[in-house]
Amino acid sequence: MRLLRLAKIVIVSLRFGLDRMVLTADRSGQLVRLWRIVFFWRRFSEPRAVRLRRALESLGPIFVKFGQMLSTRRDLLPLDIAEELALLQDRVPPFPSEEAIAVIEKLYGRPVDEVFAEFERTPVASASVAQVHFARLQDGTEVAIKVLRPGIERVIAHDMALLDAGATLLDRLWPEGRRLKPREVVAEFAKHLRDELDLMREAANCSQLRRNFTDSKLLVVPEVYWDYCGKSVMVMERMHGVPISRTQALRAQGTDLSALSRAGVEIFFTQVFRDGFFHADMHPGNIFVHADGRYIALDFGIMGTLTDVDKNYLAQNFLAFFQRDYKRVAQAHIDAGWVPAHTRVDEFESAIRAVCEPIFDKPLKDISFGKTLLRLFQTARRFEMEVQPQLVLLQKTLLNIEGLGRQLDPELDLWTTAKPFLERWMGKQVGFGALARHIKEEAPFWATALPQLPRLIHHALSTPDRIEAARRDMARLASAQRRQSFALSVVGVLLAALLALELWRLAGS
Repeated sequence: MRLLRLAKIVIVSLRFGLDRMVLTADRSGQLVRLWRIVFFWRRFSEPRAVRLRRALESLGPIFVKFGQMLSTRRDLLPLDIAEELALLQDRVPPFPSEEAIAVIEKLYGRPVDEVFAEFERTPVASASVAQVHFARLQDGTEVAIKVLRPGIERVIAHDMALLDAGATLLDRLWPEGRRLKPREVVAEFAKHLRDELDLMREAANCSQLRRNFTDSKLLVVPEVYWDYCGKSVMVMERMHGVPISRTQALRAQGTDLSALSRAGVEIFFTQVFRDGFFHADMHPGNIFVHADGRYIALDFGIMGTLTDVDKNYLAQNFLAFFQRDYKRVAQAHIDAGWVPAHTRVDEFESAIRAVCEPIFDKPLKDISFGKTLLRLFQTARRFEMEVQPQLVLLQKTLLNIEGLGRQLDPELDLWTTAKPFLERWMGKQVGFGALARHIKEEAPFWATALPQLPRLIHHALSTPDRIEAARRDMARLASAQRRQSFALSVVGVLLAALLALELWRLAGS
């Protein structure tokens, strides 16, 4: 099964010329010329980014989702590829309603018509991992039921194994592949998929976001009905609204689009800087607008979290950037630990100025916050900065928010809208008020830790050999990892040989 799937991936890659993207790493050009002779009949009129997008669409929903995730890693990908992959849409036919009902009845242990007063057999939405049906509880409450696609775990396991094998080969055979860190990217994608496969986790995310915005005049989050939820089924309040992309319908219901765009910016910055917990999948399909003008959030499979260090880093960077204080931007990166402490501030400052100064030739309303953050990431990578996953999610979400906001109101000045919020937040982080708050938060920990301090110091000083033992353990782990890497490379060669034999056999038959 896996061998046939691998054969399909190779055939699709050859059909769309993805092999040429790898061969360009050969600076001599000899491999490219040889490959063109072998595959002399192939002609490609489309750009490489379009061919990559079409290939992922041909390979199915898991590869489409992988491409969507890749599009957020603009700190790693060429711009043309990142922007083309952002066009990928997770269009998946719904699975039969009988299968959805079987999943629901397995969870509850009784017929679906006994659990719900009404259950709509026709799904209202379908994606690669799950689909949604509307229903009504016995007390008349309207609900939306999200049901995990049957057998999706097996499909994901097969495709993730192939993606990991491909990433390993790229990492070893393609010099540019090492910079793109393919294995780390695949591991990040696998984590997101695992999170999406547990609907109890998504229900918890939804519940937390709803609690954060209780009685909000800006955002509505559906209520979760925990008694009906399980790992494969999530039941939440049915929300009524207009998709945010339907601007004509929004105008018809009397929604002020300019106010709506500003509210979206405020919601985003409230989630990021007040709560450190934000909806990280805010594309138009996941956002509706209530008749009273409030946003409605849907689909909580991907959420981002930020620590106080992350939030302080972001706020200082945004404020300093728009004040053209590039030394402060550089220092903020070093203070947050995102670049090594030995980095020279003046060199880092100069690099940031060279990238960012041309932006200020434009009006502030034309400056992209998301692209600004991306430019900072790209510049910082030259100074050994490892971009944190939570910041990548944030940059992706910020680009989504900007796109939505300017779709609603082309004159939206994101900076004018966000600056007062950032300044208020920074004001709360400094001064005696902030100091008193931090002391209050840390007091319980101090009360527990301080009495133990003398014993802990004595224990550490009396066992100096622990450090040496830890070093030996690290050396053993490194040796084991090298042996595992060698074994993986051997497996990769064997797989390639098996594939060649299978293709030869198919050609002969």
